[in-house]
Amino acid sequence: MCAAAARQGGGRAVLADPDPYRTGRGLPAGQPAVTEPSGRVRGWASGLFRLTSLRLRLVFVFALVALTAAVSASGIAYWLNRDAVLTRTQNAALNDFRQSLADNTGSLPMRPQCDRLRDAAERMADSTQRYEVVLVDRDRDDKPCAAVSRAGGFTLKAVPESLRTAVNEERPADVGDGLPYHLYWQRITLDGDPYLVGGAKVIGGGPTGYMLKSLTTERDDLNSLAWSLGIATALALIGSALLAQAAASTVLRPVQRLGDAARQLGEGKLDTRLQVSGTDELADLSRTFNGAAASLEKRVEELSAREAASRRFVADMSHELRTPLTAITAVTEVLEDETDNLDPMIAPAVRLVVDETRRLGDLVENLMEVTRFDAGTARLVLDDVDVADMVTACIDARAWLDAVELDAERGIVARLDPRRLDVILANLIGNALKHGGSPVRVTVRPEDSWLTMEVRDHGPGIPEDVLPHVFDRFYKASASRPRSEGSGLGLSIALENAHIHGGDIAVANHPDGGAVFRLRLPMDADAAGAGTDEQGQDTA
Repeated sequence: MCAAAARQGGGRAVLADPDPYRTGRGLPAGQPAVTEPSGRVRGWASGLFRLTSLRLRLVFVFALVALTAAVSASGIAYWLNRDAVLTRTQNAALNDFRQSLADNTGSLPMRPQCDRLRDAAERMADSTQRYEVVLVDRDRDDKPCAAVSRAGGFTLKAVPESLRTAVNEERPADVGDGLPYHLYWQRITLDGDPYLVGGAKVIGGGPTGYMLKSLTTERDDLNSLAWSLGIATALALIGSALLAQAAASTVLRPVQRLGDAARQLGEGKLDTRLQVSGTDELADLSRTFNGAAASLEKRVEELSAREAASRRFVADMSHELRTPLTAITAVTEVLEDETDNLDPMIAPAVRLVVDETRRLGDLVENLMEVTRFDAGTARLVLDDVDVADMVTACIDARAWLDAVELDAERGIVARLDPRRLDVILANLIGNALKHGGSPVRVTVRPEDSWLTMEVRDHGPGIPEDVLPHVFDRFYKASASRPRSEGSGLGLSIALENAHIHGGDIAVANHPDGGAVFRLRLPMDADAAGAGTDEQGQDTA
């Protein structure tokens, strides 16, 4: 914002403006002298939020906070230093140019020769600020002359058009400080390097001067500063990650112990307790866990004691019933043999007693079997079984040959417990005959290492609300099926016998009508890890 004074003594006194540049006079046109870095948060961070490890999340949060703080501090420091460096360099260069323009053009005559104008440009460029100069004026023949300080260097073409327009524009006397011309500057990029270009017109019809100063040194200094701040940011990030790791270990160690204790508690180790130290929230959590574990242990002990007492009661009751039941059974057998000789009025009552005595005997045997399963004492006595012969024998022993159709390949041999397999088949086929009616079809098929048996009846099927409860103990079917005379334990015992073999039983309704029970047993229960007695004797 240099302005020239009026002519004195035939010479020119240049610059009456005390401020060589003013805030806001720098023109926006042209590229900036130093490329400004732009920071953005990239999408790579979004994937880290999906990490399930609390430790990793803590480390990430610590690192993110440290990175944000470090980047913010580094960015502020960089921009403050950048502004200070560029402002200091700019002020020094523009002040020197303003003063040199006043000193070297003040003695020039009006319309000087190009040689004298070139000498003045060379003297101006001979400065500690190391800038190049172009002086523009008209010679005595009114021809334009653009004198450069160095041949092949800075020329008028390098000056942005917007800057030349601003420099040559005369301001009204009533605007601003009243000076017609001012010093203007702009930062530009030439061939990838930053430069400061400034220009001013000497008041009173003198030449117009332009200067070009390289900002490469300042750019290199700022790049070094940016690298230093980047390294400091990286070190801060690493330090924060290490600090987060230490903090996470301190915080998560009690949480990990709590998780281990909870897993042990879930595995049945009810005496698991945590060592409590301190008075913080984690210590309160540990005390709460210990209290809950103690309450749970006490409750489970009470329930276990009640369940054991119930099992003992059922077992003792079954054993106690056996003796009188044996005597009653003997008497009923005698009465059954003499039914034809009894009074016709008494015979129905005798037959009722015989039937109910048999039911009572079956119930006692079933209760004892269930008690063995509940106590975990049931074992398998395995043998090689021809499955087709086994099914045929089961049907024949119960006189079901006329009501049951068998579809089984001969020669299928499986290693199973014959007695328990007979119990399973008897319950499934007997249940189908009772509730579904004949014909009942039994299909036997081997599937890889599994043996599959299907028992299908042709009855009304099982209601959908009853299907989930078919294998429940003492559960009776709904009114849609005939009333069962059984105890409601047969299917439950069949399922337990399948489980002890390592197999399972499923039930569903056939699309064409009737219920289908599907039994799957391993071909070799011993290889499947089923429960067997070490002496090979059935403890049940």
